[in-house]
Amino acid sequence: MFQWLRQLGSRKAAGASAPRGRLVVVRGKYDAAQTTYENRRHWANADHLSADAAASADVRRTLRSRARYEVANNSYAKGIVLTLANYVVGTGPRLQMLTEDPDANRLIEREFSRWAKAIGLAHKLRTMRIAQCESGECFGLLTSNPDVERASTQAKSPVQLDLRLVEADQVSTPFGVLAPEVKAVDGIVFDGFGNPVAYYVLRGHPGDPRACRAEINDYNLMPAESVVHLFRAERPGQSRGIPEITPALPLFAMLRRYTLAVLGAAEQAALPSGVIYTDAPADAEAAGVEPMDTVELDRGTWMTMPFGWKIGQVKAEQPTTVYGDFKHEVINEIARCLNMPFNIAAGNSSGYNYASGRLDHQAFFKAIRIDQAFLGDAVLDRVLHAWLNEAVLVEGYLPQWLRELGVDLPHQWFWDGLEHVDPQKEATAQATRLTSNTTTLAAEYAKAGLDWESELRQRAHEMALMRELGLMAAQAAPSAPAEENDDEMDDTEGDADAVAEAKRR
Repeated sequence: MFQWLRQLGSRKAAGASAPRGRLVVVRGKYDAAQTTYENRRHWANADHLSADAAASADVRRTLRSRARYEVANNSYAKGIVLTLANYVVGTGPRLQMLTEDPDANRLIEREFSRWAKAIGLAHKLRTMRIAQCESGECFGLLTSNPDVERASTQAKSPVQLDLRLVEADQVSTPFGVLAPEVKAVDGIVFDGFGNPVAYYVLRGHPGDPRACRAEINDYNLMPAESVVHLFRAERPGQSRGIPEITPALPLFAMLRRYTLAVLGAAEQAALPSGVIYTDAPADAEAAGVEPMDTVELDRGTWMTMPFGWKIGQVKAEQPTTVYGDFKHEVINEIARCLNMPFNIAAGNSSGYNYASGRLDHQAFFKAIRIDQAFLGDAVLDRVLHAWLNEAVLVEGYLPQWLRELGVDLPHQWFWDGLEHVDPQKEATAQATRLTSNTTTLAAEYAKAGLDWESELRQRAHEMALMRELGLMAAQAAPSAPAEENDDEMDDTEGDADAVAEAKRR
């Protein structure tokens, strides 16, 4: 037995004797998968829970309350959330219909715009985007509101559809109302294919002290067709959203604590505070002083000390010189989870130049366009579909052929354009693209959030009026930007310019 083991060991040691073509198994491992004494505390909270289990009702409730607290009490958190909503929604989306009937397109666009103004759609979209950032999700109920038709303003609409916003706390499964075989995730009921079919909406907010217990326990079972759920799923199978600023919550608290510490250190150094001490031995002669006693000092005055005692002022050791650098790094890390550059999050572009500003903004503007597209698919298309369903029922309101064709009409949404830092350079580049046929008027107007057909009709109307009034003037084409680095011109170019100038004279 032992001889066989020795022979086996000798064959393994002699690698040259192994047959050629033999399969060799290499057993490797990942360093990040190892648990050591140094990293076990860091990975102590790592788990393998599912998306819905990790974002349970209690976890989401805690994250929502803390995120709302920071947004309500931290100026940077408030500004970041508001700035994000203003960039994404702006003054509101604009509808452009793409059917083959131009008159019907303009009619639907005008009436939908009037209805959107009557219900404050742009403001509600900004509120939904803020709620998605600080609460993780927002719900909108497509309900009937007679006040939309009875509005006293010019924006009243015969369509009584309304979008009523509901906080995430109010969508929850009431206790003991579901059968065990029904698949539900905290207020959302799903079918066998994972599609939401119904929502449990509490009639009272759980955090409203004015709501009675009966209202909080009572609920409305809303069909999925009447509920708009806005949230971002970050994991497969995730049914409810968590606040987008969740990774930054500890950083907000850290920033406030450090600010208070720096302020306290500055106040401590500015006040005439000190410590009374003596260098005399324990058995030496010195006046008796009560330990840990305090002495009130008046500003701008001299004072005498007991015999044998001295006073030493407390020095602030807080490194206030790096306070600005610390805030810069923390705010930069906070804004990273929202794809927001530092200068927009901090409201300070003093350390930026033109090139770095453009480069940092590219990723942010890309995220804005993605958010706008997602908002259009998840909310606006649902709202337009519901509005058309109601509008075709109003006698004489929309063309008759719309009732026969249905409400799934081709359309697109326009948002506010992003202003260029250098309008002259952008206008020159735009003229070059149009001249070289690498773009279209529709694409260029869309970048500014405008409908190219409406703008061209308005421009034609203006040109006709100018010709009527005799105000026509030659249109100047945008000139190429002047060279900025004149110092780089060599002597040969300078001599050539001098000769050309002499010939012109």
